[in-house]
Amino acid sequence: LSQAYPAVLQEKLQIRFRDSEYSIQVINAGVGGSTSASGPSRLRWHLRAKPDLIIIALGANDMLRGVPPSTTETHLRSTIKLALGQEIPVILAGMKVPPNYGSAYRAEFEALFPKLAQEFRVPLVPFLLKGIAGVRELNLEDGIHPNEEGQKRIAELVEPFITKWINTKKARQSR
Repeated sequence: LSQAYPAVLQEKLQIRFRDSEYSIQVINAGVGGSTSASGPSRLRWHLRAKPDLIIIALGANDMLRGVPPSTTETHLRSTIKLALGQEIPVILAGMKVPPNYGSAYRAEFEALFPKLAQEFRVPLVPFLLKGIAGVRELNLEDGIHPNEEGQKRIAELVEPFITKWINTKKARQSR
């Protein structure tokens, strides 16, 4: 788990904000193979830690299993509502669909992430695996899960969103 992107992300953020008053702790709440259906219950569990920010990166396993996009959207909406209802900011991570799933499924699935981000006015990481998906050198032998270098790239994609959130929070507090 020390190679998973949350651990890499924590390290990057601790370095970036080492001279600030912020203590950075990134909790890896990922569960291998889980779908968006588990989002609300897993979030309820993690709310006990009183997180300052939540990154919702669910849906890839839904897509791999052919779950209807409307079902994924319903589960993501519930998860986002739960977080925002507790006044916890959300960053939503989007997913893309390989071409072999068909253009209709692909269009409907990929559209749900920007739709939810706009609906709830939350930042969207357009594609969590941008530049990683389909790149053999950045994935494990299964061709699906990012390897150590792929995990570093995910952290690089996510880090600017969290940095922006922290800087915005700092600016509000200094007013």
